[in-house]
Amino acid sequence: MKKGQGADWKLIIVIYVLVAIGILMVYSASSIWASYKFADAFYFGKRQFLFAAVGLIAMYGVSRIPYHTWRIYSKHILLICILLLGLVLVPGVGLVRGGARSWIGVGAFSIQPAEFIKLALLIFLADRVAARQKDIVSLTKGFGPLLLLIFFCFGLIMLQPDLGTGVILVCSCFILLFISGAQIKHFIFLALLGVAGLTGLIASAPYRISRITAFINPWNDPLGDGFQIIQSLYAIGPGGLFGLGFGNSLQKYFYLPEPHNDFIFSIIAEELGFIGATIVLGLFFYLLWKGVQVGLNAPDKFGSLLAIGIVIQISLQVCINISVVIGLIPVTGITLPFLSYGGSSLTLTLAAMGIVLNISRYSHY
Repeated sequence: MKKGQGADWKLIIVIYVLVAIGILMVYSASSIWASYKFADAFYFGKRQFLFAAVGLIAMYGVSRIPYHTWRIYSKHILLICILLLGLVLVPGVGLVRGGARSWIGVGAFSIQPAEFIKLALLIFLADRVAARQKDIVSLTKGFGPLLLLIFFCFGLIMLQPDLGTGVILVCSCFILLFISGAQIKHFIFLALLGVAGLTGLIASAPYRISRITAFINPWNDPLGDGFQIIQSLYAIGPGGLFGLGFGNSLQKYFYLPEPHNDFIFSIIAEELGFIGATIVLGLFFYLLWKGVQVGLNAPDKFGSLLAIGIVIQISLQVCINISVVIGLIPVTGITLPFLSYGGSSLTLTLAAMGIVLNISRYSHY
């Protein structure tokens, strides 16, 4: 594809379909809770529609900006995001939700700086690696300094604390460095260090230990730490092949806590069944495939790394969220991209896909 041609229309369609499914399922999953709390069954659905509208406008705007513009300002963007991460830790500025100080209030809405840093760090790393490709094999000149930056951002996120977002950030950045040509021996050392560090993080917080034990056997505490995963499986099981039908979920009647957030895939499986859930997974897989295709055919290293990094980060989040929902890993608090309720996550995800769409304008496939 030559410069100046349109963005990949197939990728655009997949994004719009996922966003539309997200709006409908947020409304369906939240209608009972919203009616009880706000006397308006459409409360969360309307807000999700607004977030989607803002996000799609942002995606369109970003898709018109030449992607090399982000490379020029990569340092400034990263610095601003780091400052926001620090600002959220200031009492009176950062808002506490779910035990984590992860939000900054902006009028009637709020933003989550950790969502911004995930994209900012990918842009910066893609720029650094593309500019100094040969240095990535050196621990002191290339890999090491970038590693320290990643862990610094991870540390700021953990001060909130938000282990799930931190894991997504670290894993996606490591994958980006790996495909950039970093040496395997460095990752083996990191793997050992990561296991030790993760063990320490889990042991340092009683609630994380509770999540591990609830994951191993949720029935040991069915009304406590095991409650969410049990109710999630109760939603998925009855869905069967075709589901109970849109709007007919039983678990959203105050059984599954806030089903429009992290566990929205449970409601999708319950209402739309195995077929509906498989279609959603197929859409995510297609988005990953098209994004990687855009990256592999990008005209330069920066565009290639950035496109692949963005879709891998989104795909990691999908894998972790769904693994939690079906009981494969402990609860992490990771949202499902495009589908879970939330302004920061949805808007930033769509803006990030706008970058991928712009790169597709220059890709030759």
